[in-house]
Amino acid sequence: MNQDLWNKVDDYFSATLAPSDAVLDATLADSEAAGLPAINVAPNQGKLLHLLAQISGARRILEIGTLGGYSTIWLARALPEGGSIVTLELDPAHARVAQANLARAGFSDLATVRVGNAVDTLKQFFSDRVEPFDFVFIDADKQNNPHYLEWSLKLSRPGTVIVTDNVVRKGGVVDPDNHDPDVEGVRSLFNMVAGDPRLSSTAVQTVGAKGWDGFAITVVSAQA
Repeated sequence: MNQDLWNKVDDYFSATLAPSDAVLDATLADSEAAGLPAINVAPNQGKLLHLLAQISGARRILEIGTLGGYSTIWLARALPEGGSIVTLELDPAHARVAQANLARAGFSDLATVRVGNAVDTLKQFFSDRVEPFDFVFIDADKQNNPHYLEWSLKLSRPGTVIVTDNVVRKGGVVDPDNHDPDVEGVRSLFNMVAGDPRLSSTAVQTVGAKGWDGFAITVVSAQA
């Protein structure tokens, strides 16, 4: 097994089950032209997020980590009429690219890009007593995963689904000698989830166009 074969399988899955379109292609092209890192989810992963949001019946979605808005568009397409998505981005330049991509996709009215430190924004949401979110996608700096989870839970309700990306770190999560802040952040998140009786969670390893990684899915069973 090698990366070339993983890429071919992902390409097959994406072409067969999650074909791209002009809007998604333009989103990736404009993100690349603006110099954004190519760390967006793969098309088949975007479709997975889309399906999970649909299955959960989400009307209010929170995304932590916008980049160029590629995953935001996949999630926004899962929303029913009257739904909304709020996505948090630290970098103003990234946010501008995402806002343009979301506008072209026709989601200016239902998608809001909030610029700034995500933890600060989440705290403000809690202070403002915003309506709970039905679905949360955490895909930002991994060392802050415990903080993102903590505040996402405060903004959740029983039944909220929380998806956390990049939790395998090429196996670093189980390497006792690996103390990279992002790896430590993933471990802390898992420890939090495992120790909280209000949460039910699992994690899945993946291989594909994004290499060896994985994601976690958590369901909130009681008000956090």
